[in-house]
Amino acid sequence: MIAELVSSALGLALYLNTLSADFCYDDSRAIKTNQDLLPETPWTHIFYNDFWGTLLTHSGSHKSYRPLCTLSFRLNHAIGGLNPWSYHLVNVLLHAAVTGLFTSFSKILLGDGYWTFMAGLMFASHPIHTEAVAGIVGRADVGASLFFLLSLLCYMKHCSTRGASARTWGWFLGTGLCAGCSMLWKEQGVTVLAVSAVYDVFVFHRLKMKQILPTIYKRKNLSLFLSISLLTFWGTSLLGARLYWMGNKPPSFSNSDNPAADSDSLLARTLTFFYLPTKNLWLLLCPDTLSFDWSMDAIPLLKTICDWRNLHTVAFYTGLLLLAYYGLKSPSVERECNGKFVTNGKQNANGHSCHSEVEYRNSEIKPSFPSKVENGIKNNVSQRTRLPSTENIVVLSLSLLIIPFVPATNLFFYVGFVIAERVLYIPSMGFCLLITVGARALYVKVQKRFLKSLIFYATATLIVFYGLKTAIRNGDWQNEEMLYRSGIKVNPAKAWGNLGNVLKSQSKISEAESAYRNALYYRSNMADMLYNLGLLLQENSRFAEALHYYKLAIGSRPTLASAYLNTGIILMNQGKTEEARRTFLKCSEIPDENLKDPHAHKSSVTSCLYNLGKLYHEQGHYEDALSVYKEAIQKMPRQFAPQSLYNMMGEAYMRLSKLPEAEHWYMESLRSKTDHIPAHLTYGKLLALTGRKSEAEKFFLKAIELDPTKGNCYMHYGQFLLEEARLIEAAEMAKKAAELDSMEFDVVFNAAHMLRQASLNEAAEKYYDLAAKLRPNYPAALMNLGAILHLNGRLQKAEANYLRALRLKPDDIITQSNLRKLWNIMEKQGLKTSKT
Repeated sequence: MIAELVSSALGLALYLNTLSADFCYDDSRAIKTNQDLLPETPWTHIFYNDFWGTLLTHSGSHKSYRPLCTLSFRLNHAIGGLNPWSYHLVNVLLHAAVTGLFTSFSKILLGDGYWTFMAGLMFASHPIHTEAVAGIVGRADVGASLFFLLSLLCYMKHCSTRGASARTWGWFLGTGLCAGCSMLWKEQGVTVLAVSAVYDVFVFHRLKMKQILPTIYKRKNLSLFLSISLLTFWGTSLLGARLYWMGNKPPSFSNSDNPAADSDSLLARTLTFFYLPTKNLWLLLCPDTLSFDWSMDAIPLLKTICDWRNLHTVAFYTGLLLLAYYGLKSPSVERECNGKFVTNGKQNANGHSCHSEVEYRNSEIKPSFPSKVENGIKNNVSQRTRLPSTENIVVLSLSLLIIPFVPATNLFFYVGFVIAERVLYIPSMGFCLLITVGARALYVKVQKRFLKSLIFYATATLIVFYGLKTAIRNGDWQNEEMLYRSGIKVNPAKAWGNLGNVLKSQSKISEAESAYRNALYYRSNMADMLYNLGLLLQENSRFAEALHYYKLAIGSRPTLASAYLNTGIILMNQGKTEEARRTFLKCSEIPDENLKDPHAHKSSVTSCLYNLGKLYHEQGHYEDALSVYKEAIQKMPRQFAPQSLYNMMGEAYMRLSKLPEAEHWYMESLRSKTDHIPAHLTYGKLLALTGRKSEAEKFFLKAIELDPTKGNCYMHYGQFLLEEARLIEAAEMAKKAAELDSMEFDVVFNAAHMLRQASLNEAAEKYYDLAAKLRPNYPAALMNLGAILHLNGRLQKAEANYLRALRLKPDDIITQSNLRKLWNIMEKQGLKTSKT
C-alpha cells in the first residue's frame, strides 16, 4: 500500500503547478465553445454528439465519441463555470488515481518489493503524460486509463477465482462494464479486453505459442475457452455498437492532419506508417523533444528506401520480434543455473532452488485459491503459486504497449494526427513495466554487487530525469504563449500561427502579424492563417491587404464561410454593394458537409445572410430583406446570438408599417438578450409611434442606463424629446450624444439636426461642420452645413458648401433652390457671388 500511496503522491506533486494554468490549445473548442456543457443544452445531447459538440452522424464529425469525458466537463462547468483551476484539479487527481492503480497492478506481477515501487514512480513521472494531464482535453486518455486498469484488475480477479467461486462471474461482469466505460472515455479503452486475453493465456496459464491450441481444446481448460470467447463477444459487440452509433462511417480529416494518409505514393505511405511507431517508442524512451502538435510536416514523409530513418524502423521491429520470441518461446526441459542443470525451476543436485536472493524476495509465495476443481475433482489442498516469470511479464508488457496503440497506427483506418503524445498514456504502462522488468532481470542475472548497484541506480536516475523533464514541460503548459513557443522547433507552421492568435489577443499587433507571416512562410496554403492575417489587417483598417488575404484563404479552402463574410463586409463598407451582395449569396449557398466545425460554419453563413439583409434594408428593399432574414433564422445554429437578427426583422416590418409583426420581433430580440441596447431603442420608437409615450421613454432611459457612454442612446432619446416638443431637454441630449460619439457621423449629423430644430443654430453649426469633416464627400452633410451657415449669416462660407455639394450631386433640387436664394441675398447686400 505504501508504494501505491507514494507513487500517487509523486504523480500529484509533479502536476500541482498546472492548477494555475489557463485553457490551452484544444481546450477552447472542447470546453469554452462546446454547447453540450451549457445548462440550457439537454444533457442527453452528450450521447449523440462527438467530443467537440458536433452531431456524431454529421459528415464533418471527428467521430470521437467520449460521452463520459464530456459529462465530466459538464459537471466541472456546472460547479465552477469556465474557471480552468477546477478542470486541471480533476485531471491531476485522475492521474494520481491511475498511478496508484498501475502500482497495484505492477505489484501483482512483480511482488511487494522495490521494483514495483520503481514501476509506479516511473509511470508517475513520465514526461509523455504531460499533454494528457496538463492539457484538459487529455482527460479522455486519463479517464480511459482509470477504467482500463479497473477492467484489467477485475479480469485478473476473475482468473484467480475461476472454478473456485460463483463470484468469479461477478468479476467478469465488472471487467465488461469497466471496459465499456473505458471506451466511453476514449475509443482505445476497448483494447483492454484483448490485453485481458493475453494475461489469461500467457501469464495466468503460462502458455507458450505451441501450447495454445492444444490446451484450449483440452477438457480441463473449457473455462479458459469460455472466458476468451466471452471477451471476444463483448469486444465485438462494443465495437459494433460504436460503429453503428457513429453512422457506420469513418471520420474524414484534412491532408494537413495526416499528410501520409493523403500521399499518392503507396511507398511513401507504407514507409511512413511503419516508421511512426518507431518515433512513438523513441518519445517514450527519450522524451527530450515534445510538442503540442505533430501534424503537417512535423515528421517528414519517408519517400524512398534510401531514407536513413528506415534503419530505425528495421531496428525497432527486429527488437520487437526478439522480445516477443523471448516471451513466447517454449521453455527447455533443462537449463543451467550456477553450473548445475535445472529442471522445471529445481536443481537436480542438493535440492537448492536456482533463484538468487533478490529473485527469491520478489517471488514470495502468494495465497492460493481456496479450492480448485480439476478434472471434476475438488482439490482442497492449498496451492502455492509463484509470481509470473520474466518471460510472462514481457509478453504482458508488450501487449500493454502495442495493443492500445494499434488504433493509432493507421492500420484499420486513417487517424487525424501524425503523432499525439496523449495517445501514449495507456501504452506507457507497458513501457514502464517493460523497462522495470528488464532492469530487474539484469539485476538478477549479474553477480557482482557493483553491477547490481549500477543497474538499480541507473533505473532510479532515469526516473529522476523523467521527473525533471515533466516539471520543465509543465511550465510550457502554463499558458498558450509558452506552449506554442515551445512547439516552434517541431511544427513551426502550426506553432507560429497559434502564437499569432495569442499575440493578437494581447494587442501585440505587429508581433502577431509577424507570427502569421512566419507561419505562412513555412506553409503558404494554410487557409486559417491566411484568414487570421486578413482579419488582423481588417481590424487595423488595412482593407485592401485584408481583401487580398481573404481571397487567398478562399482559394485555399473554398468552403471557408468566415472569409466570404468579412470580404462582403469590406466590400459593403466600400460602397461596392453588388460585389458584396454576390459574395454574401455565395457564402449562404456553401453546405456544411465534411466540415471540421459545422457549428462555426453555420454561424458564419447566418452572419452572411444577416449582412445581406442589412444591405437590402439600406437600399430600401424591405421585402427582400425580410426574406433573407427568415432564411438566416432557419439556418441559425444553436449557439448563434440572434438578438441583432430579430431586431432587424422588427426594423424591416416597421418600414413596411406592419407594426404588430415589428413589435413581435422586437420582443423576441429582448427575450433572447434582455440588455440588447438596439432593441430597447427601436422598440422605444415603435411605442412612441403607437402612442405609448411613457413606456417608450422608459425603454430609452433603460438603454442609457445599460451603457451611459454610448452617444447613440442619447441621440434616440433626444429625437423622442424633440417630437414631444421638449426642446431644451432634446438639445441637451443632442450635445451629450455628439460629445460621446464625436467620430460617429450619424450621431454627430443627427445631433446637429436636432439642435437646429431646437433653434440652437450656433451649436448646430458646430456639429454640422464636424459632420462635414467626417464625411467631406457626402452631399447631404455639405448642403446642411451650407444651410445653417446661410441661416447664421455666414453667406460666403454657405455658398462654398452649396457649391461643393452640387459638384458631388449636381441635380439636387433643394441645394439648387437654396443656392439661388443665397445669391439673391448676397446681391442685395452687394456681395460678390461665384455666379458673377
